Amino acid sequence: MDKSRYDDRSSPWRKRTGAGRRWASAPMRLVFLTVVAASALVTQFVMPNSGSLSQINLQNVIKPRPVAIAGVASVIDGDTIEIHGQRIRFNGIDAPESAQQCDDANGFHYLCGAKSAAALDAFLAASRPTQCTFVSWDRYGRYVGNCRRADGASVAAWMIQNGQALDWPKYSQGAYAMLQEKAKAARVGIWAGTFEAPWDWRAERRADNEQRSTIAPLLAASPSACNIKGNINARGEHIYHMPGQEYYDRTVITTSKGERWFCSAEEAVAAGWRKAKR
Repeated sequence: MDKSRYDDRSSPWRKRTGAGRRWASAPMRLVFLTVVAASALVTQFVMPNSGSLSQINLQNVIKPRPVAIAGVASVIDGDTIEIHGQRIRFNGIDAPESAQQCDDANGFHYLCGAKSAAALDAFLAASRPTQCTFVSWDRYGRYVGNCRRADGASVAAWMIQNGQALDWPKYSQGAYAMLQEKAKAARVGIWAGTFEAPWDWRAERRADNEQRSTIAPLLAASPSACNIKGNINARGEHIYHMPGQEYYDRTVITTSKGERWFCSAEEAVAAGWRKAKR
């Protein structure tokens, strides 16, 4: 072999690959740390989103991870509080919305969202301050956390076991499923009657808003003109309530569910409603 020719051919190659030699000589520790950081980012923000890149919440990449928060909580609704001006959403549960109505054991409507918020307020007031550890940012920019009272009691677990909120499998991975089954069996809170899951209730309202017509619903007369309440109870029975009857004031008419106002008892009977027993 002609060693001089080999050396001559290799010289230009060595010049062309100078950058490669400089990269090879870079500290391997820096390369290692870069790979570790990238892996951590993928693990923390991609894996919890069920492998769907379109669902990744970019706020978790952009916004810093905050420290735990402790203080006297102001209740916003059954699954959201505020501490020191920071809005905090409980991780893994979903409570009825403030305006949401449920049916009680007798089939009458009540504001289950307001009742859930009141129950939470009383529970937190019994042992202050409330302490929350950060889990993630939600798509609305709220701090999602696991919260406990000063005595260590889990807020989310208490809300579930007392029937004031639901386990939200989409985010909890069923962490509260067993507590929920016990609440359901005991028929406590919203389980005493019938209700829509809060996530379904919100979706229905969004659909209603998108499809809402400018024409007022037929037969949704003003109570001042026609004050007989046509209610549909939990068993699907059509019952009308006259002013002065026991459950008249408690009955709320929701026209989107098919309920309506009548101007006379005869009109109600003709439409297929029967009179309430009391």
